[in-house]
Amino acid sequence: MLLAFDTAAPTVTVALHDGTDVIASATSPQGMKHGEQLAPLIERVLAEGGARPAGLTAVAVGVGPGPFTGLRVGLVTARTMAHVLDVPVHGVCSLDILALEAVETGAVTSGFAVATDARRKEVYLASYDAAGRRLDDPVVDRPASLATDQPVVGEGARLYPDAFPDARRPERPDARWLARGVAGRRFTVLEPVPLYLRRPDAVPAPSR
Repeated sequence: MLLAFDTAAPTVTVALHDGTDVIASATSPQGMKHGEQLAPLIERVLAEGGARPAGLTAVAVGVGPGPFTGLRVGLVTARTMAHVLDVPVHGVCSLDILALEAVETGAVTSGFAVATDARRKEVYLASYDAAGRRLDDPVVDRPASLATDQPVVGEGARLYPDAFPDARRPERPDARWLARGVAGRRFTVLEPVPLYLRRPDAVPAPSR
């Protein structure tokens, strides 16, 4: 049993994969409040899938890029569960999750980009080939600096149509596709550490 979840977007998404396909999943009904919503969603998905934590064989988690607080909730939870249950934890770039769903559902059939909301009027963006393979590392910048006529998957395209006129779904990562991608070895697996693309807002005060 593989438990997968992503907290890089405003909404939390969780799924359970039994080795054949996803057997239970849930997405938070409201944005933000990752810390309050992740644990209940995990409990709900395990119950719906007829599974217990002790029956898990692996954990998969989106590592971002995304806001610090949301990523921290997901990654700390994933690492803690993996440690307690003595199972591996697989980190996946959250943009790759969107790319896989777009390719597998036919939303894109050629090269494309994935752009998600980075706040501060910026987006996180990476480019992909027609098969969903990432061509470069994700970057963060203003939409105008990353503008493209290529198809663009993700919430960033909806938020900034002038820069990304060819918007495609999905908009946010779905843990069902995270689980399917990890189970099918479709992703480059990363260490379960946050993928930050900008320096944190809060920094230690300089010593006198």
